[in-house]
Amino acid sequence: MKTTCLIKPLEYKSIVWFAAPNQYVIVEKAAAAIIAKIHNKTPLKNIVKDLENEMPISSKEAQQLAEDLQDFYLEKSHKLSAKNTKDYKDINIADAFKYVKYYKINELVIKVAYESELELELLHLKFAHLELKKSAKATHTFSVFKKYGELLLYVNNCFIGAWKSDETHYFQGKFSMELVQALYQKKESQWLGVFHASAVAKNEKCMLFLGDSGNGKSTSLALLQAHGFECIADDFVPVDAELQQVYKFPAAISIKRNSLAVLSPFYPELEQSEEFHLKQLEKHVRYLPPVQQQSSMHRPCEGFVFIKYDAKAAFSCAQISNVKAFEKIIPDSWLSPLAENAAAFLDWCSERPCYELIYNDTSEMISEVNKLFNNDL
Repeated sequence: MKTTCLIKPLEYKSIVWFAAPNQYVIVEKAAAAIIAKIHNKTPLKNIVKDLENEMPISSKEAQQLAEDLQDFYLEKSHKLSAKNTKDYKDINIADAFKYVKYYKINELVIKVAYESELELELLHLKFAHLELKKSAKATHTFSVFKKYGELLLYVNNCFIGAWKSDETHYFQGKFSMELVQALYQKKESQWLGVFHASAVAKNEKCMLFLGDSGNGKSTSLALLQAHGFECIADDFVPVDAELQQVYKFPAAISIKRNSLAVLSPFYPELEQSEEFHLKQLEKHVRYLPPVQQQSSMHRPCEGFVFIKYDAKAAFSCAQISNVKAFEKIIPDSWLSPLAENAAAFLDWCSERPCYELIYNDTSEMISEVNKLFNNDL
């Protein structure tokens, strides 16, 4: 029988996963108990009677609560039909593209054909450090171009998807997902999820560093790398479903203009590196390749750190609730729509300690992160 709903108690709340929209919702434990009964097809009159016996509410209030949660359950259990009815079967991929790049990742050679500077800006800059200077026999060919006002992606001549101009973030994510699948020979169904985070490792331990855009996540990653830590991935962190471990992703670290003063003493090459104006993202950035280390391609995740640089705030580092962490992790993540992977994700996410680290001094931050990795906090 196909699983349509999962419920996971988490501290003082419960997480409900609905299969149809692949959505996670945090609810009160009492509400989760009612949703479970609705999911198990308990008659509404029985649920109302239970509520009258268990809660100090009137019969009318119990009826209203049960009906509201039933409506909520039915709404979340309904899968919306796809709006895009366009047929892409008649599209012919051009024989020649303006830009053709070859990237070597480990022993894999990836060929990417870009129609214009638009696609080049969106994808190439993050992988330019992997570029081969001459063509080579490719194991996979990616083609990216515009058609009908949308960005299209093909892999080995197979249509992958189309995205509108305001969906470039999803386009970039899908490109990276296809790249990860090629790199590790895993299908999309074999991944637990992808997280908008920085993955940092030391002594075979790994932690995910998360934070809102502008909080200094990538800058913190670069600083940690300069102090003996390893960059496993920046911005795009894949976790597999079988091992539930973090896998390396070879993209460069994005360095914003206002981070140069902090990072230049550790990376003098940044002063001479080219700065790019990403018009679509309204950013000025430079790219710092991750330092290559001979280490395992995947590691277990030991915890989550929500990091923020704030010049005016006092230093602090403390463990936070998993519920608070869950609320922050979900919005920026791609999570597998498969029930078995959703169940594994709920267990994986709830079993890891979560911390919030606010700093304005690099040495203090490095010292505290070392404590986290050594379990000395």
